[in-house]
Amino acid sequence: ILCADGGTRCLVDTSLVDGGKCSLLPTPIKVHLEVQLVHFQEPEVFNYSTLLLSDDKDVLYVGAREVIFALNSVNIAEKHHELYWKVTEDKKTKCADKGKSKQTECLNYVRVLQPLNDDVLYVCGTNAFQPICDHLNLMSFELRGKNEDGKGRCPFDPAQSYTSVMVDGELYSGTSYNFLGSEPIISRNSHQSPLRTEYAIPWLNEPSFVFADVIRADQNSTEEDDDKVYFFFTEMSVEYEFVGKLMIPRISRVCKRDQGGLRTLQKKWTSFLKARLICTTPDKNLIFNIINDVFILKSPSLKEPVIYGVFTPQLNNMGLSAVCAYNLSTVEDVFSKGKYMQSATVEQSHTKWVRYNGEIPKPRPGACINKEARAANYMSSLNLPDKTLQFVKDHPLMDDSVTPIGDRPRLIKRDVRYTQIVVDRVTALNGSVYDVMFISTDKGALHKAISYENGMHIIEEIQLFPNFEPVQTLLLSSKKAKRYLYAGSNSGVVQSPVAFCDKYSTCVDCVLARDPYCAWKSDETSCINILKEDEIERDWIQNIGGDASSCPASSSIPFPPTGTSFLSCVGSDSPPSPTNTMPDVWSSTELVMVMLLPPFLSDQAQHVSVHGTFHLFCQATGPSDARFVWKKNGQKVEVCVSEQSHALADGRVHLLSWVKDAVAENSEYHCSVLSKAGNKTSKVLITVEEKGRLVHWKSAVSEHHAMMQNWKTTWVSFLTCMLSCAMLL
Repeated sequence: ILCADGGTRCLVDTSLVDGGKCSLLPTPIKVHLEVQLVHFQEPEVFNYSTLLLSDDKDVLYVGAREVIFALNSVNIAEKHHELYWKVTEDKKTKCADKGKSKQTECLNYVRVLQPLNDDVLYVCGTNAFQPICDHLNLMSFELRGKNEDGKGRCPFDPAQSYTSVMVDGELYSGTSYNFLGSEPIISRNSHQSPLRTEYAIPWLNEPSFVFADVIRADQNSTEEDDDKVYFFFTEMSVEYEFVGKLMIPRISRVCKRDQGGLRTLQKKWTSFLKARLICTTPDKNLIFNIINDVFILKSPSLKEPVIYGVFTPQLNNMGLSAVCAYNLSTVEDVFSKGKYMQSATVEQSHTKWVRYNGEIPKPRPGACINKEARAANYMSSLNLPDKTLQFVKDHPLMDDSVTPIGDRPRLIKRDVRYTQIVVDRVTALNGSVYDVMFISTDKGALHKAISYENGMHIIEEIQLFPNFEPVQTLLLSSKKAKRYLYAGSNSGVVQSPVAFCDKYSTCVDCVLARDPYCAWKSDETSCINILKEDEIERDWIQNIGGDASSCPASSSIPFPPTGTSFLSCVGSDSPPSPTNTMPDVWSSTELVMVMLLPPFLSDQAQHVSVHGTFHLFCQATGPSDARFVWKKNGQKVEVCVSEQSHALADGRVHLLSWVKDAVAENSEYHCSVLSKAGNKTSKVLITVEEKGRLVHWKSAVSEHHAMMQNWKTTWVSFLTCMLSCAMLL
C-alpha cells in the first residue's frame, strides 16, 4: 500500500511496508458474486446489532430494535421464537419531551444478550433513554418481569458505544452511566460485590467501547493468579499534547476477585489499569489509532491467547485499515512490570502526564491477589494498604505500550474501512496451522485472509449485504462440521459458510485459492472443505504457498483447452495471422533468450454475455527471474492475476500467466515479460459486438481457433527442440 510506483490498489506484504516498497500478493482477492448465503430479516424491524450464539443448542439469538429472535443457527431463515419488547407510550412521550426522536431514538434497542445460565438470558435495552434489564426464560421465551435498572449496564442512547461480557453469572459492562453520555463507566453488576470505575478523566476520558472478554488464569501456573476481564476502547489522549483531540486505542483490565478497597476506592476497582495499544508501521509513517473491534483467539494449540484488533487512522483521508495482533504475555508484562504515568502541573494549572520514576508501593498497585500477595497476608483487595490503593487511583495509566507481534501490522488495506473481526485456527493437510481472519467492512463486505511466514494473503471478498451497509456485528461458530459466520447490520442478519470450496471447478483454481479449508479431491474431481470430511486422504491436493504443480494435467506442458473467442489478436508490430505462427523472440549476445507468445483466450462457450467473465492467457520462456506484468487500457492490472512456472532442463523457466476479467466495451490488454535478460511485450484487442445481451461470434471464431492450434503446435515444437538440444549438450 502507498507504493513507490504510485499504485493505488495494492495488497501488501507488510514486511515491505517500512522499506517504502509495494509487494503484490501472488494471488489477489477473488470476488464470488453468486454464493450461498442465508438471510434473515423481518418487516419493519431494524438494527440487528446484538448477536449471541449457543453452539450447544444450535441457536442464534438476535437482539434488534424492540424485538429478540431465536433462530436456527444451522439455517437462520428458520425462526424458533420471537419476543417483542416495546416501550410504553408514556415513556416515548417523556423521551420526546427531552428532545429525542419519538420515531427512532425513543424506542427500545436491545443492547445486552448474555447467558445467565442454561435456561435464562440476561437482556437489556435502551428503553427510550431509561435503560432496563430483565431475565429471558428460554423455555417459554418470555421475560420474567424483573425490570431492573439498566444504568451502567446498558447505554441510554442507542448511538452510544457499549460492550459487555457475562463472567460466572456477573455482568461486566463498558458503557455510559447517564442520559447525556458524559459519564463513562466500566462496572460489574454483582449482588455480593458491585464495582465501578472512578468518574475521573485519568480513568476514562470520552471512551468509545468496542469489546470485552474474560481470560481465565492458567490452572497449571504456580502463581495461582486470578481470572482477568479485558476491555478495549478508544479514548481521548491525556498523555500527548495535540492541537485537536488526539484519540488513543486502549486495553484495560480488571481482576475477577477484586472486591474494592476498605476505605480508599470503596466499591471501586482496585485492579483497573489501562495501556496504549500500538498499531503502526515500523517507520511510524502510518499510525492506526482508532480501534474498531477485537477478537481474542483462544485455542488449545496456542501457548497463549492472541488478541486481534482492527484499526483505522484518526485522519483517514486515504481510506486505510489495518489488523494488528498481540500476545497476551506482552499485555501482562506491561501491567505487571511496566512503568506508570503520573500527572504533573505546569504553567498555571496545565496538567501534563509524564513517566513516574519514584518508588512503587508494595503490593504492586493494580495487581491481582495471587499467591505472592496471599503469602504477604493480603487475602483480598479489602486488605490492601491505602498507599497501594491511593497510588492506583492516581496512576491508572501505564507508561509502557503494548506492541504488536512482529512490531508491525499483520495486514494493511487501502480503500476500505474494517469494522469487525473474528479469527479461526485451521490445520492444513501438511500439519501447518493458520490463523484465518474474517474481517467485515463498512460497505457490507467480508474479507477472508491468512497470515503465513512470507506475509499476508487475502483469499476472497464476499458481499454479505447487497445494499452495501456497514457490518455491525460478526460471530463465528466453533463446531467443526457446522462452521458458519453470522453478520448483523441495520437491515438484517446473514449466515455464511467459512469457505466456498465448491466454487473452484478445477484443481489449479482450488490450490491457487490458498485456502486452508479447501483441498482438491482427485477421485471426485472436486474442491472440498476438509472440515466436512470424516477422514483426510493422502491423495488430496493443497498448497498454501500457491504451488499447483501437483495438480493432474492432460499433458506435460500446461496449456488451457482450445475454444472460441471474439479476439482480434494484435502482435507487437502487426496483426498475426494463421500463417504467421512464430512467437516473438528476443535475443542478445547472451545465451539466455526470452520467448513470448501473444495472449490468447480460451473458453468452452460459443458465446458469453457482455459482462461475462473470461480468462486471458499468456505464455513465455526465459531466465529464472522472469515475471509477467499485465496492463488493461494502459493501466496495470492488480487483481485476478495468476501465474505458474516450471523449470526447464536448460535452467530456464516456462511461465504461464492468466487474468480473469469481464468487459463491457473494447479493451486492449498488454502482456509483458520482464527479466534481466530483457523485456518483451505482446498485446491483444478484445472487441465486443453486442446484439441484445450476447456477444455474437463471426468469422473470428474459426480464425482464432486455427491460430491457437498453430500457436500450440509451435510452442510444443519449440520446447521439444530446446529439451532435445539440452540433452545433446
